[in-house]
Amino acid sequence: MYMMETCNLTKTYEGFTAVSNVSLHIPQGAVYGFLGPNGAGKSTTMKMFLGLTRPTSGSFTIDGRQYPRDRMEILRKVGSFIEAPAFYGNLSGEENLDVIRQILGLPKSAVTEVLELVGLTPFRKRLARKYSLGMKQRLGLAGALIGHPPVLILDEPTNGLDPVGIHEIRNLIRSLPQRYDCTVLVSSHLLSEVELMADNIGILNHGHLLFEGTLEDLKSSAASQGYPTDNLEDTFLAMVDADNRQRGVTR
Repeated sequence: MYMMETCNLTKTYEGFTAVSNVSLHIPQGAVYGFLGPNGAGKSTTMKMFLGLTRPTSGSFTIDGRQYPRDRMEILRKVGSFIEAPAFYGNLSGEENLDVIRQILGLPKSAVTEVLELVGLTPFRKRLARKYSLGMKQRLGLAGALIGHPPVLILDEPTNGLDPVGIHEIRNLIRSLPQRYDCTVLVSSHLLSEVELMADNIGILNHGHLLFEGTLEDLKSSAASQGYPTDNLEDTFLAMVDADNRQRGVTR
């Protein structure tokens, strides 16, 4: 069963096509790695899922609900972390999360739980404007996790983190489906990052879906096309470069 599914999803801005006829199939309970170079269309696709920008054509469903008919129901099921999360700088990390908690009608314990989950408990009283970039990333992730939504959409969640923080957040994301019975869509421009936590991957380039399947499927597909398979990052780069040459564009 697919928790998230798109059919020919397309977004065009004044003649520029950011996402072109993308059909994704994201299984329930999976960590799905959404890969592509910067500007490939990953964030635009995620924004369409959240109703932040309207598709030009095509459709998508999340947990059986179809956009735009069930837009509000979809939003209630999704926790998200898109680009640089916005916070009230004059409120503490804990107070920022409490604002979200009250909007969602959750118990106060929900804030304590997610602060612990992302490692911010020692800094919960610090003003958000005094948080480092890595701490802001953790706070954004906490905001997405609060209330245990059945779907999580995370856009480059390890940006700005040091190696230890990247390892911790990667392990956290990997554990979420089993811990909370949720489905996670996580974007990155690094296959080496995604292969350590994803069950399935989709590779996007210039708005087009180049590949969808498991990492083993990727190796098989790459081998059949003559791409390197010893290092999956090299596989990913070779696929993107070949697509760029075919389109006559440079990265």
